Amino acid sequence: MPFAVTLTVRLSDLDTNWHVRGPAYLDYADHARWECVRAAGVSLDELARRRIGPVNLETTCKFRSELRPGDEFVVSTEFAYSQAKTSRASQEIHRADGTLVAEITSVSGLLDLDARRLLPDPASYWRTLATKPELLGVTPT
Repeated sequence: MPFAVTLTVRLSDLDTNWHVRGPAYLDYADHARWECVRAAGVSLDELARRRIGPVNLETTCKFRSELRPGDEFVVSTEFAYSQAKTSRASQEIHRADGTLVAEITSVSGLLDLDARRLLPDPASYWRTLATKPELLGVTPT
């Protein structure tokens, strides 16, 4: 089951035509991913202590329907891992009535902040850092 966060369109998310700005959708997705990491029990202080941090490498957003000022919506997030140094987050934004608004896919990794290189097998790091790794798509040990 995907992790979900409920948000509301703010006036500051709008352009002069009263459309939600494209970067706002990316902010919603980024916020939901961080909320998922937090809910999984990952300590940002521990990430900093270990000198590692999540890094976004690619994001694609497909717009399906319009959000309007004041709309309440849900951002769902699911993570998937491969044998590579990256993971993929698949996210959907739905209005409160269930209408699909956007599909967002991100490729990310965990960066060694000193070496400036991606760490191998990010799932193994999340497994040790999280108290609820299943929220991050990682099976507990």
